[in-house]
Amino acid sequence: MYSAEQRAKAIETFARFRCSAADTIPGTGSPKPFYVLMQDSVPDLGTYGCNQCFPLYWYEKTDDLGGLFAGAGRLEKREAISDEALSVFQAAYPGRYTSRPKTKGGQGINKEDILYYFYGVLRSPEYRQRFEANLKIELPRIPLARDLNAFAQAGRVLTDLHLNYESVEMYPIEVDGDDQNPGKVVKMKWGKKKDPETGKKVDDHSVLVYNGNLAFRGIPASVDRYVVDGRTPLEWMIDRYQVKTDKASGIVNDPNEYSDDPCYISNLIKRLITVSVRTVEIVDTLPDLNELDQPANWPFAWKAQG
Repeated sequence: MYSAEQRAKAIETFARFRCSAADTIPGTGSPKPFYVLMQDSVPDLGTYGCNQCFPLYWYEKTDDLGGLFAGAGRLEKREAISDEALSVFQAAYPGRYTSRPKTKGGQGINKEDILYYFYGVLRSPEYRQRFEANLKIELPRIPLARDLNAFAQAGRVLTDLHLNYESVEMYPIEVDGDDQNPGKVVKMKWGKKKDPETGKKVDDHSVLVYNGNLAFRGIPASVDRYVVDGRTPLEWMIDRYQVKTDKASGIVNDPNEYSDDPCYISNLIKRLITVSVRTVEIVDTLPDLNELDQPANWPFAWKAQG
């Protein structure tokens, strides 16, 4: 039977390596657009609606001890990306990464390269536009883009950015108030501006009002272009980081208790602006797919599926 320490280690290893891309489940009729999000922990597939998970590794319980310890067993790591898929990529891209040092992944295409390549391709505006109809009814099919390295490198950078959003550099946003002593947040809101056509007041996404003592101004317009499940990261914050009482239980959800750092929420806003701006910059630099022909070892089963 595993000790608590052994089980914690198993979970830690699983969380560290189980990077996953989540997308809208096909065939559900969801009006929300396709999206993809990298995680480094076991995902809750209902967190952002209905999702699918595509892991780098998965873990299988083996050798049930039975008797008093029924259900206990070892967790063995399995690779989710098959050797067959790896061989297809190696055939399609011969000679790639042959001189890459071991500290950066070693020589030759490996399965992590494929995962990052997937993440880069699934961010491609061209891919999303061309296959928009397909993405609503079936799982994404990944083309063999001519510039493998551009998409794989973009996927690596985006992965680091999206997994480590709490520690990225804070965006140098204009602050109206004291962000060193921000005070508590109750419910953030957008600033207001007059619509030149209707004359009515509308939300101004360049201004985020934290509370009566603090506001952020000059938020770049590109922040609105990074959307996860129909909302930008700042829109998620406005919705989730507010004091709210559950009517049925009376339980109060207070985001000010999420951290002992009084600047955690206000600093997170700046970090999410950085994540949004840099994501858009990276996506905008992605090249055309310009697909390669299928290599000779393309599996028959893949051809049969279209």
